[in-house]
Amino acid sequence: MTDAARPRFAEALVAPSATPDYPGRMRRFGQLVGTWAAKGHRLNEETGEWVERDFTWLVEFILEGRAVQDVEIVPSETHPSGYETVATALRVYDPYAGLWRVSYVAPTMGEYCHLVATPYRNGLRQDGTRTDGRPIRWNFTSITPDGYTWEGWMSADDGATWVMVEHNEATRLR
Repeated sequence: MTDAARPRFAEALVAPSATPDYPGRMRRFGQLVGTWAAKGHRLNEETGEWVERDFTWLVEFILEGRAVQDVEIVPSETHPSGYETVATALRVYDPYAGLWRVSYVAPTMGEYCHLVATPYRNGLRQDGTRTDGRPIRWNFTSITPDGYTWEGWMSADDGATWVMVEHNEATRLR
């Protein structure tokens, strides 16, 4: 892609707002559109230790407002932009099934996850599988206009029991 085509690509992908076709449904993930400063802890499954992590989470409407995409970035001294893109998730509302389909990609970690999202208590629940086939459950809880809590759970016994493997809390910057 030429440098001249890059702005057109971004312009064609990013949407200014949600589609008006199903505003209530789009609000579920649409409430997260913005920029977030996140702090979290992730379980290192090999060592059993919790690793702290800080990142910026960028969330936008895309595809004529019919989907939401997020990008996780971290500061980088070696990348020319000053940051490294760690992961992205695409959340698309499926009006035929009445649910959200989620695909998460983190190439440097070898993670390619697919989930289905539904409303859950005062947040959102996403159920699916990790790259290795183990069930995962990702919950957004305590969502407010200025913050949210997110928990990642994993099961090694087909969902009989669940272990928390990640916990993030974020504050809205924009």
